[in-house]
Amino acid sequence: MHSITVVGTGYVGLVTGACLADFGNRVTCVDTDAAKVERLRGLELPFFEPGLPELVARNVREERLLFSSDLTAALKGAKVVYITVGTPPRRDGSADTSAIWAVARTIAQQLDGYALVVQKSTAPVGTARALQAYIRKHARRGAEFDVASNPEFLREGSAIETFMRPDRVVIGAETPRARTILKKLHDPLFLIETPMVLTTLETAELIKYASNAFLATKISFINEMANLCEALGADVQMVAKGMGMDRRIGSKFLHAGPGYGGSCFPKDTAALVSFARRAGVRAGIVAATAAANQNQMARMVDKVVGAIGAPRGKTVAVLGLSFKPNTDDLRAAPALAIIAGLRRRGVRVRAYDPVAIAGARRAPECRGVTFAKDAYDCARGAHALAILTEWNEFRGMNLGRLKRAMKKPVLCDLRNLYEPEEIAAAGLQYIGVGRGRPAAAVKGSPR
Repeated sequence: MHSITVVGTGYVGLVTGACLADFGNRVTCVDTDAAKVERLRGLELPFFEPGLPELVARNVREERLLFSSDLTAALKGAKVVYITVGTPPRRDGSADTSAIWAVARTIAQQLDGYALVVQKSTAPVGTARALQAYIRKHARRGAEFDVASNPEFLREGSAIETFMRPDRVVIGAETPRARTILKKLHDPLFLIETPMVLTTLETAELIKYASNAFLATKISFINEMANLCEALGADVQMVAKGMGMDRRIGSKFLHAGPGYGGSCFPKDTAALVSFARRAGVRAGIVAATAAANQNQMARMVDKVVGAIGAPRGKTVAVLGLSFKPNTDDLRAAPALAIIAGLRRRGVRVRAYDPVAIAGARRAPECRGVTFAKDAYDCARGAHALAILTEWNEFRGMNLGRLKRAMKKPVLCDLRNLYEPEEIAAAGLQYIGVGRGRPAAAVKGSPR
């Protein structure tokens, strides 16, 4: 059993702390927000994640998981300290790492015996190396410590599964002691033969950014193909299927839709472009990925407005607010950008989401939005219904009931959950993403 302190009780910190505790370690999760800590002690979690309440409750009950607002006290006796604080984007796209340095200074001042400091927050390449020098500068002479990079690859909505059964564990550590400790912490994963990538600090950090940038690129690419499908009369669903059968490409993340969002892809692509620029490298593909994503959201607004005609005074029912299903995370959610675009065009918006309404009420983009109790209440009197998040409950709706509730039977299926023929058979007009119809003869073709 290791004595571990996890600094930060956001998404990464709380999931990491709970899972490490479930591995049999004694873990203290620390946050500067005392009120939040008290809620956590009462088993009130700050966000929705399937399975996490039960995991936290079990480990609190077994006294393996503790919560504290006193970082100094929590560091005493800790042999491993994870830094999981936020690194939000600045206006120029660069990552704000000020919280990391504030935590690092306290760690340095409290070092008493050896400790391994694990940088888990996603931060620009070179941060872990700089942490070594920073802690050395502020620690007492002769203090023993190592710094490692152990990036997270949690997938919201299935975070526990991706922690307990990851595709890989990346360990950036440059001393035998640090490598041994981190490998030991992940011992339970050896039973399922999880691959371990042992590498340098900078390489570990870049693996995280490169992975997220590549996945974001796949999404923007298939969305551009979807737009081309609409122009040429092809079906993006079949294009993606045909592409995905090539094992060099794979089918994951080839799902056309309104664009990507969340806490990672928008922030990490912007940060990568920023620190690449500072290194004298132009990350043109990543920059184009981000630009294409913004264009896709704007295109979705045009698509919905085109479906309802003159927009002013019309009502659009929006199903889904979170950036993906099985989470209440609204950070950079395409739904919010699309709602804001509709509102600017004079459209009235009524919205429903299974878990994200409470957060949406506080979002500036949702000022003036009416919230519904379910999908059918949302559709009542609407001139179009737009599916923006692919929650399972939206996949098998009673189409006849939807049609009867709506003023104009138009379904803007922006996640391609339904087949056009199914919607047409129910008497609704179908508008999808990349579901093109046969086009006219190509210009210049023989007649």
